[in-house]
Amino acid sequence: MPDGLSALTTPAPAKINLFLAVTGRRPDGYHDLLSVAAPLVWGDTLRVDEADSTSVVCDDPQVPVDATNLVVRAASAFAQATGWRSGARISIEKRIPMGAGLGGASSDATAALIALNALAGGPLDKAGLARVAASVGSDCALFLSAAPVVMRGRGEVTEPLAKEAYSRIRGTRVLVFKPGFSIPTPWAYAMMAAGAPRSYVSPGRAEAMLGAWLGKAGAPADELLFNSMEKPAFAKFPALPELLEQVRQRFGVCGRLSGSGSACFALLHESVESGPIVSFIREAWGASAFVVETRIA
Repeated sequence: MPDGLSALTTPAPAKINLFLAVTGRRPDGYHDLLSVAAPLVWGDTLRVDEADSTSVVCDDPQVPVDATNLVVRAASAFAQATGWRSGARISIEKRIPMGAGLGGASSDATAALIALNALAGGPLDKAGLARVAASVGSDCALFLSAAPVVMRGRGEVTEPLAKEAYSRIRGTRVLVFKPGFSIPTPWAYAMMAAGAPRSYVSPGRAEAMLGAWLGKAGAPADELLFNSMEKPAFAKFPALPELLEQVRQRFGVCGRLSGSGSACFALLHESVESGPIVSFIREAWGASAFVVETRIA
């Protein structure tokens, strides 16, 4: 790390869940899951400047910058873990919509941890960063990798996706689209708990489903797509499954919910023109619809 470093700009990518099976509720109130989460090329950007005290600002006025923001929690957790007594001004350029299931808050928090660690001279190694990230939020640890990971536990246990499997999805075009409403993650998990045990996928079945795709050399990413959190979201918000089905019928493109939603995504082959799909989504969901095309990192 060069001497005199006082500012860093770092990306905070969005993620999609290509595979997500919620397998049960834990004694601590969290849920166990098995997931393949893939970071995207597109996302937020953080600028972290060393300062006398720590503060967070954001160009989106709807984003809270108090202690409820995971970036604030991440800065506090970093200081506690390292004894770092300096401060930082953390500026968030927000592009990932909130309440979307795209991991924006967790990604911002992890990007802040990485930047703070660099500003402080690297007191935390990779394992140390992972421990602090996991203490901040269940999804934070996945963003320490620049590539897809397999997540277990409540999301804090991660491992890289096997190289051959990664080669099948790396660089894949992704169309991300979100309606004008959001879905609170706590609500989605509460609905799953209320419908237990039928709402959960057994751990054995979840591992078998993922293992079948991993073991099938050359199997495309489309065959991996699964999300057990779609059931409560689709029951409450029928606009989601209705649009996904119409996109499938009209354009031959299979879409899924990401995380707990409300954002959906579709994987696009290189030959597919996205313009007509984007126009159809905006026509169906109106001016409040959010749509962006990107790629899996």
